[in-house]
Amino acid sequence: MYREYLKGRIGALVFITGTFIRGLSSQTFAEKEFELTPDQYVILNLLLENDEIMYQRQLAEITLKDRANMSRIIEILHKKGFIEKIPDSNGRKIYKLVVTEKGKEARDKAFPTDIELRKMITNNITEEELAVTFRTLEKMNMNIRDKVKLQI
Repeated sequence: MYREYLKGRIGALVFITGTFIRGLSSQTFAEKEFELTPDQYVILNLLLENDEIMYQRQLAEITLKDRANMSRIIEILHKKGFIEKIPDSNGRKIYKLVVTEKGKEARDKAFPTDIELRKMITNNITEEELAVTFRTLEKMNMNIRDKVKLQI
């Protein structure tokens, strides 16, 4: 029944697929008893893959998380000892975020599972099909990005 409903409704299909992926990721991370949630993993990964030191606002813009959610994730990572918050030279309540060795180890422990999940999700999909899907979604994103007012 739900397949018939989704026919021609790309937004609904993207939303439902995203929900399944988030659910699978959360379930898998919990089963493997990682010290990270998938959201926390994404933040650590972004910080580690980016050569420059990043700020909370930059992470919020990349992940489209609102200020409250991003603050909560950052605070949890900080309390777990996975990141350091280094005060910015401006003296305001702005912090540079740096991954600690403990944070790197937690990310590295979850990384193979991330790769396994990606392989599972893209099983039976060719590289060409993935490339077309990415290009199409990027075009759709660009068509509407400047029309949406997000509270980030």
